[in-house]
Amino acid sequence: MVVILVDADACPVKEEIYRVARRTGVAVSVVANSWFRVPPEFEQVVVGDGFDAADDWIAAEAGPGTIVVTGDILLADRCVRTGATVIGHNGRPFSATNIGNAVAARAAAEEARAMSWAGSRVDGRERGTRAGPAPFTAADRSRFLSALDEAVQRLKRHAAPTSR
Repeated sequence: MVVILVDADACPVKEEIYRVARRTGVAVSVVANSWFRVPPEFEQVVVGDGFDAADDWIAAEAGPGTIVVTGDILLADRCVRTGATVIGHNGRPFSATNIGNAVAARAAAEEARAMSWAGSRVDGRERGTRAGPAPFTAADRSRFLSALDEAVQRLKRHAAPTSR
């Protein structure tokens, strides 16, 4: 059975996930640190507020036959290692072949932010602005829908019993 595990905190594509799951008959577990509204046909998992509690739950449940939806590169890395299919909110798939580069790019960006922060104060005042993540676009939403639908169909084909 195919299951979609959603890292729900700050996930901009929950409605799209529900729509694909309803159409394809796939189970969904929405994982977060606090309660929020989830359609009754899907499972809501509220974990403790401990650091990385949602990530730990998702990583423990991930494996072949699961699709993990997350914007967290480090969680994506953990889930790819379990054999799960991992898709970013913008539709970017993470795999064994590209996750190392994504982790390295995240580390480089974090280091650049730290260096920028250290040099961003002049005479006790903050200087300039620091860029955050790129804005979420309609193209990202469309790319995500396409990637999720393709992943569900691929996993369902592989999970289906073969007949001779």
